[in-house]
Amino acid sequence: MPEAEAVRRLDLPGLNEWKRVSPRHVLVEIVGTLVFGLALCGGAVVLWLVVGLEWAPYLIGAIVLIIGITVFFEPRRVRAIGYQLRQDDLLFRRGIMFQRFVSVPYGRMQLVDITRGPIARWLGLADLKFVTAAASSGVLIPGLAEADAEGLRDRLVELAESRRAGL
Repeated sequence: MPEAEAVRRLDLPGLNEWKRVSPRHVLVEIVGTLVFGLALCGGAVVLWLVVGLEWAPYLIGAIVLIIGITVFFEPRRVRAIGYQLRQDDLLFRRGIMFQRFVSVPYGRMQLVDITRGPIARWLGLADLKFVTAAASSGVLIPGLAEADAEGLRDRLVELAESRRAGL
């Protein structure tokens, strides 16, 4: 489905162009998936060799298949992540099959946090996290260039302070 059609279907007035995360974020996701898969395979190998479970090789095969499918879809999943700075809120989206759209009003933001994992730091990327009073409204924008994350954090803090002050 084309992006313009999806926006019309959501009936969100005044949408600008979606800002995307860095394409280098795909590498962060793939490495994380592979490390997780290796850990699962290691556990299955222990079950096979130490415990002696005869069906453990099938489990290893299933893990490898699932990890392979996940790695195959990572680039498309990362391309589906985007955000927009609108007049009164930040709109965030993610997901391919199950799409999620979250609107975070600037006046409700209590914390804007930047985190950098080791692989993301090596690639010059950072994650930006927003926290509000509502527990379910935490939003994480992954894979931003460090300078973009710092600039966006400063801009969001400025907007949040002005909205809370009623300016």
